[in-house]
Amino acid sequence: MKSVPKIFYSLLLLVAISAGVSMSFQCDFITVLIVAGCLSFAVSFLPMPTGVLQGVILEQWAAYIIERFWKDNQFLKRAYDDSQYVMLGRIVHIPQPGAKPAVQKNRNVFPAVSVRRTDGDVNYSLDEYSTDPTHIPNIDAIHLSYSKQDSVMGDHMSVLNETVADDMLLKWGANAPVVKTTGGLTAATVAPVTGQVGNRLGFHHKDLAKLMIRMNMDNVPKDNRQCLVDDNMYEFFYDTLSENSQRDFSKYVDAANGVVGRIHGFDILTRSAVLASDNADAIKALGSALGATDNLGSLAWQKNSAAFAIGDTKVYQNADDALYYGGVTSTLVMAGGRVRRTDGLGIYNLVQGTPAP
Repeated sequence: MKSVPKIFYSLLLLVAISAGVSMSFQCDFITVLIVAGCLSFAVSFLPMPTGVLQGVILEQWAAYIIERFWKDNQFLKRAYDDSQYVMLGRIVHIPQPGAKPAVQKNRNVFPAVSVRRTDGDVNYSLDEYSTDPTHIPNIDAIHLSYSKQDSVMGDHMSVLNETVADDMLLKWGANAPVVKTTGGLTAATVAPVTGQVGNRLGFHHKDLAKLMIRMNMDNVPKDNRQCLVDDNMYEFFYDTLSENSQRDFSKYVDAANGVVGRIHGFDILTRSAVLASDNADAIKALGSALGATDNLGSLAWQKNSAAFAIGDTKVYQNADDALYYGGVTSTLVMAGGRVRRTDGLGIYNLVQGTPAP
C-alpha cells in the first residue's frame, strides 16, 4: 500500500513536466505525455548501481578518521626517572660525590689524617612545551561522522610526547663521547639518506662490541645497557650478524617494550630518528633538516647514566567559545633531562663514519 502514493505522486509529476514541455516548445500535450511515460517506464527497468537511489548518488562517511603514525618513545622507560620532582621547582639538582678516599697498605702512622669530602651537584632545568591551539568549529562537532574532538586531542598529546622525546635525546647526547662507525673489516658503506650526499660507513655489530669493551674499561655497570639505533642504520647492523647470531639475537625480542634483540650486553631498540650531527660531530638542533655532510647517530647508555623528568600534561579547552563559535584545545607539559654524571660516563653517541677519500 505504501507504493500507491508514490505511484500517484510520480504520475502527477509526469503530467506537470509534460505540460511544461508542451507549452515551452508548443508541442501536443498528449504526444509529450505518451513519450515521457514510455521513457519513464523504460528507465524503471534499468539496473541501478549500489549507493544510488532514484538516480541520486549516495555518499557514506566512515565513522572514524585515519590517525597519524608517531615515533617510538619507549626508550624513555630505560633511563632514571626524576619526574617526581617536576612539581617541586623549575631546576632539578643531582648530587655528585667528592673525591674518593685514599687507601694505604700496612698503615703505620697513627692517628690517620681525616679528610672532608666535598660533594657537588649537576642540575638541569625543566622546559615548557606547548602546542598551538586548535579551533574546532561548531559545524565539525555536529556534522562529521567521527569525533573530531577526540582526534584533535590525540594529535596534541602525541605531538607533545614525540617532541619531548626528540629533545630528550638531544639533551642526553649533547656532550656524549663520539664513537664512529667503521663498516667492519672491509669498511663497507651504506647509501646516503634524504638530505645527505655521499656514502657513509655502516654500523657493524663489531662497532658495538668495541663500545662494550670501552664501557667495561670505564667501569660502567654491565646491567641495564641499551642501544637505540636509528632505523636507517639498523638494516646494515642486522645484516652483519651471522645466521646463528641473528637467531640468538632474536631470542630477546620484546615487542611490548620496544626491544628488537640483544647482543654484546645491549638491549637493542630502534627508532625512525635518534640523533644527527654535523661533520664536526656537533649535535643538530631540534627540528633541523639533515644537511649534505651531516651524519646519523645512535645512542648507547646504561640506565643510571641518563635522567629525565616529565610532568603531567595539562589540557586547556574552551568549549563553546563565544569568540570562535566552537571549541579551542591546546596542551602543555614541563620536561627536562641530562646525563647524570659530571664525568659524562655511561652514555655514548654512535655516529656514522665517512669513507676515506
